[in-house]
Parts: sequence; structure tokens; C-alpha cells
Amino acid sequence: MPKTSPHVITVGHTPDMDDAFMFYAIASGAVPMNGLRFEHVVEDIQALNQRALSAELDMTAISAASYPTLARDYWIVSVGSSVGQGYGPLVISKQAHSPKELEGRRVAVPGVHTTAFLLLKLAIPNIIPVEMRFEQVPQAVLNGEVEAGLVIHEWQLTYRDAGLLPILDLGIWWQQQMKLPLPLGLNVVKKSLGRDTAKQAATILRDSILYAFAHQDDALAYAMRYGRGTDPTRSRQFIGMYVNEESLTLSKPCREALRLLYRQAHDVGLIPRVPRLSVIEPLKT
Repeated sequence: MPKTSPHVITVGHTPDMDDAFMFYAIASGAVPMNGLRFEHVVEDIQALNQRALSAELDMTAISAASYPTLARDYWIVSVGSSVGQGYGPLVISKQAHSPKELEGRRVAVPGVHTTAFLLLKLAIPNIIPVEMRFEQVPQAVLNGEVEAGLVIHEWQLTYRDAGLLPILDLGIWWQQQMKLPLPLGLNVVKKSLGRDTAKQAATILRDSILYAFAHQDDALAYAMRYGRGTDPTRSRQFIGMYVNEESLTLSKPCREALRLLYRQAHDVGLIPRVPRLSVIEPLKT
């Protein structure tokens, strides 16, 4: 009997250590694909947000802030989320400022569809955003092109090495205001795939994360290829910040945090609607 060709689905994720850690088992062939084949699209989060807005990808990482405009076409996958617990994107500068002093000032941001930018607009509404790739933000601050910058990824741990100062940790700000975890990144899967295929794709991602937890040294070594020179100690720290128990289940507090984030953003006109959270779960083991 001829072999059935696998069902190919396009899967977007970032070239960052947390995503690389979660996808290690898939990339290394360590988890069964059960009739699916992932065609990987590896781009920064702003580019993936844009692709999802055009419904180009079957399953992809997105910024949580982008979900309201995607909810008609995509389910949230209950695994693979990046969630801060009292930490998150940072506003940094060359000089000490209070957050209020940045009102009306130019601030470099890593994309206007990112959750980091949405939080910044909630915390300091009248900044003037200057959009650029996330890795360009610190240098733009050092060059004086902007008064401050919004940093994500490993720059949350390494900004002091460049002589930059913290102005506002948006993860701490959120925790103090809301007393809830901070959902920054989600994975979503296209509804047009159908529930069965969507659940299967979610199951593969869950199994890959579980495998990475069980083989942390190997997964870390793989993830560090995407660390842009980050040392092993900081790499492990960064991955631990954003790949944790919340990556295996979208908890009730995390779902409530998403609802609250969307309500607040809608109340001040930053998003067009408050979406219903439509979540797809992996198959039970």
C-alpha cells in the first residue's frame, strides 16, 4: 500500500532562545509528527504578527496584543505561551528619567503590534513611537536617535552591559497594577485547518516542550545557537523566565490577564474590540 503523504502545515516561530528551546524536539526529530509535517517560517515577532494578520501561516507565534485582530481566523493554542511573572519588557535610556518624563518624547519600539508596545501605551500614553527591529533599539538609544527604548528578548538581561539604565519594567508595572501574570506571546492555529488537525498540531508542540524539559542541557545547547552571543548562565535564565509551567497550559489567571489586557486596551482605543478567548487544547496523553 502506498505511503500517505504527510499533511504540511506552515508554522511560524521566532529566531529567539525561548522558541528554539520549545521547538528543539521537533527540529531534532525527537517527537512523533503523526501524519503532519511542519514547514518552519522563522522570523522576528513583528514579522510573524504581520503574516498572521494576512492569515498566511497555519500555526504561529504572535504577540498577545495581536490576537484581537486575529480572533476571527485563529484559535489560541493553550501551549507555547510566553508569560512573565513580575518581569517583562523594559524601557531603558542613557540617562535617569521618571516614566512621566518620557511623555511626548521619542521612544524606540520593536513593533507596534507587539504586547510590549501595547503595555507601553497603557503605562505612558503619550510617547512618540519610533518603530525598528528589536535588536536595533539599544543602539538607537546609545546614538541619541531616541530618548528611550523598549527592549525585549535577551536585552532584558544585558542592557546594563551597554551602559543603559532602566526606566520602567512593564512586567513589574503590570504585576503591581493587576496582580496577575503578564501574557506576552501566544501561539495560534488557523480555524480553517479544522479542530482535529489543530489539536494534533497543538499536541506536537506540547510534546516538544515536554521533551525539552526532560532534556534541558541538549535543548539549551540548541537554543543558544539563537542567543546572539548570550552566555550560558543568562541563556538558561532567559529561557526559564519564558518557558515554564505557563507554556504547558494557559492557566485561569493567564486567561483572566488576557481579558483584562484587552479590556483596558479597548477602553483607551488601542484595539478595535475585546475578543472572546477561543482556545484549542492538545490531545490528552
